[in-house]
Amino acid sequence: MSVQPLIRLCAAAFAAILLVAAPARDAHAQPKPTPSQIALANQILDAKQSMTIFEAIVPGVIEKSKNTLLQMNPNLFKDLNEVANEMRKDYSPRLAALRSEIAALYASRFTEQELKDTLAFYKSPLGKKLLTEEPNFVENSMTAAQDWAIKLNDEVLARFRTELRKKGHPF
Repeated sequence: MSVQPLIRLCAAAFAAILLVAAPARDAHAQPKPTPSQIALANQILDAKQSMTIFEAIVPGVIEKSKNTLLQMNPNLFKDLNEVANEMRKDYSPRLAALRSEIAALYASRFTEQELKDTLAFYKSPLGKKLLTEEPNFVENSMTAAQDWAIKLNDEVLARFRTELRKKGHPF
């Protein structure tokens, strides 16, 4: 599996975990997280190394934009590369703003005690093992799901052919 789909998968999984892990609440009814909750959420992000999945966003957006402009005018290749290199430096610090938003989201979904318990878990031997094994599990799960889908597709096609033959369509 290449890195980009894995990054997208991890980002989606992370977002799904955040949304499913706590009961749905009205956004207006959520109390603003305390500084302590934000600090704990940041520690959890560090323990999980959660921000690494987002590190490709800034370079990816810049590269995509550069390639769009390059298609319009291939003669700009050198200048676009120079500007893109500068932009990577300029825009990389913006990940801190994304991190703040993610930490606030995390902190708003869990109580301070839940955050403390979560952090304690990720610092425990089992939590550390989960963090180590999870990427392998995700990759192996995706491979298994892909293999399963291929087999299902073959079975579905065979069934379509059988059913259509019954209706007089040659296959």
